Amino acid sequence: MDIRFDCTQCGRCCHDLRLPLSIDEAIVWAGRGHDVQLLCDALPSLSGDPPEEIVARFRHDRSFPAMSGGLPIRVAIILVARHAGACPHLLPDMRCGNYADRPRVCRIYPAEIAPHVRLDIQNKLCPPEAWAGDRPLLLRDGFVADAGLGSLIAAHRAAAQSDAPAKARAAMLLGARTAALWNEGYAVRAPAPDDLVAALVEARASMEEVDTGAHWSIVSNRKSTLAMLRDADADGRFCRSDAGYIGFFADEG
Repeated sequence: MDIRFDCTQCGRCCHDLRLPLSIDEAIVWAGRGHDVQLLCDALPSLSGDPPEEIVARFRHDRSFPAMSGGLPIRVAIILVARHAGACPHLLPDMRCGNYADRPRVCRIYPAEIAPHVRLDIQNKLCPPEAWAGDRPLLLRDGFVADAGLGSLIAAHRAAAQSDAPAKARAAMLLGARTAALWNEGYAVRAPAPDDLVAALVEARASMEEVDTGAHWSIVSNRKSTLAMLRDADADGRFCRSDAGYIGFFADEG
């Protein structure tokens, strides 16, 4: 099925978001005094070989090895620009005041950045007229129709992979040691912008190898998950959904 799209400048996608950033983009964003959070999740790693399955490989490529108790894991960190309400760069007429330097994901939207996720216009914030039949072609048979957009998506995925070691070092510098279980939520770290910039700059400049034995706790708001983690010899801890934990399920207990 073909999907057509053109931005109507409604500004809906510029409100109340966590916007994924590369390290370079996060340094610029936080350097302007804006909030950037670390969203951390983890998954048991039973083999050192990269998986072949597309979802597992995508996750593996943007994560790094660590330990939780006696369980080997891989931790993924997403740097996100967090703003409640309007983006700090949004102008009163709904145009972007940072258009020339806007992050890649702003340029990619509403296309998806994960290779296994299909675009569903029902899940997007854009008004119906943005998808009208006379709009430029966005996807053809599920594949990106524009070469420039395809290059942006490839660049975003490449940055997520190449940034992973520096994110591991930055997390240690910032004292981030907790992660949610993959597909259950995110543990959130919200450092001061100046502290984040300093950690990212130092981490990116470092030539040290990632500490594969670094200890991480896995937090969950589900008792069944904690029981499973204990059985796997992991360091599992209960955490209710709040500013430090985004849960995809209701709190248990």
